[in-house]
Amino acid sequence: MTSTLTWRVLLVDDDTLVRDSVRRMLEFDRHKVTAVGSAAEALKLCDTETFDLIVLDYIMPVMKGDKLAEALKGRFPNLPIIMITADAEKLDETAERPAGVDILMAKPFQLSDLRDAVNKLMVKA
Repeated sequence: MTSTLTWRVLLVDDDTLVRDSVRRMLEFDRHKVTAVGSAAEALKLCDTETFDLIVLDYIMPVMKGDKLAEALKGRFPNLPIIMITADAEKLDETAERPAGVDILMAKPFQLSDLRDAVNKLMVKA
């Protein structure tokens, strides 16, 4: 079941294949997605555009997703953030849930998993 709400989503992932796959998943549910490949691009874009949701990867060069999430929450405290990572188990085991991250999702995931996470955040908005 798809959501009837459409959100403006900023997707940040340095892996082109993952970025394209996640973008297609979000667009399948009719969200308007802007996809970038780095934290620097994301921060610059947030200076000029408004987003309802951020989906970002944890492992990225230069600035990891946890630091990007902290920077974004510092500027936009109510902005929901989903972080996707292959290291979710490691982060959960060490109780290092990144500050500023509303939902942590383990890769790989299905469209239904992403949809559930987005819908959970929409209810809070």
